[in-house]
Amino acid sequence: MALSKDSCITMNDGNKIPVIALGTFSGVLPIVSSDGKEKEASTGKTLKDLVSEATKLAIKIGYRHIDGAYLYGNEQSIGSAIQEKIADGTVKREDLFYTGKLWLTFHKPEFVETVLKRTLKALQLDYINLYIIHLPVSLKFGENLTPMSENGKYIFEKTDLCAVWEALEACKDAGLVKSIGVSNFNRRQLEMILNKPGLRYKPVCNQVECHPYLSQKKLLEFCKMNDIVLVAYGVLGSIHVETEWQNHNIPPVLHDPVIRKIAEKYNKSPAQVSIRYILQCGIVAIVKSFTSKHIEENFQVFDFQLSEEDMKQIDGLNKNLRYWDFQEYWSFIL
Repeated sequence: MALSKDSCITMNDGNKIPVIALGTFSGVLPIVSSDGKEKEASTGKTLKDLVSEATKLAIKIGYRHIDGAYLYGNEQSIGSAIQEKIADGTVKREDLFYTGKLWLTFHKPEFVETVLKRTLKALQLDYINLYIIHLPVSLKFGENLTPMSENGKYIFEKTDLCAVWEALEACKDAGLVKSIGVSNFNRRQLEMILNKPGLRYKPVCNQVECHPYLSQKKLLEFCKMNDIVLVAYGVLGSIHVETEWQNHNIPPVLHDPVIRKIAEKYNKSPAQVSIRYILQCGIVAIVKSFTSKHIEENFQVFDFQLSEEDMKQIDGLNKNLRYWDFQEYWSFIL
């Protein structure tokens, strides 16, 4: 099937997910400084201003999928932007697909609906389209989103993710969310949910880091076998991220000579080639930029198609390299 700006993938619950999403992580955590002031970008605008402007522009251009998270601290700005574009007639609510994420400090069944309702209130929406578990590990329960010990180490908690999943199922039953899924799960963790006694809804998706240096072929194959959509973040290499989770020792994938040569062949940018590669693999692509030029450029990936030979060349770039380093989390994996 030919890809277009309106292309969607039908998930295992019958709902459809648009194949390209605007990412809304500012690249900085927290977005509010210790004195309570909102952090500013180099432009002098606050990060919340930037995400609001990016969301409005993206919707105007044609993006219909917005990827957010409670952790990002900007859902109120995104909500205002969405409401503005609905009010001016650019879109209707049913045209938009919003993905939210359950953060690690709320991995207790009794917290799930409460924190989801906070997301709904911030967005000024009655429901979101997709709600996913952000990571398969839990931090100390409570309102501190990054609980640390005196020696600067994260404080982890043991939890029952299957019980958390049941709470997500209840939120779907209540109409607060249309679809439920996971993020950063490996095969074993997916099987834990899939094999859960009394499972009522399978995860519709698994959102993971994926790009030409980390093609995730084995995980993609497993997900396809189980009718789970793979959603890719870090498609462009996550080069403008300032968190302790970022691995800066890996060369930018967009600088790869193979990617650059293919980009020249089609008169496209390396970013567009990387996005198109992900889409042609049957994966949903999350692309993040707060720059007008790049927001528009990242959406212009439906007027060319990579050849079979191009795809093979890019497949050959896989090195299983990760820009996102959650090593401390994985050492405490459930």
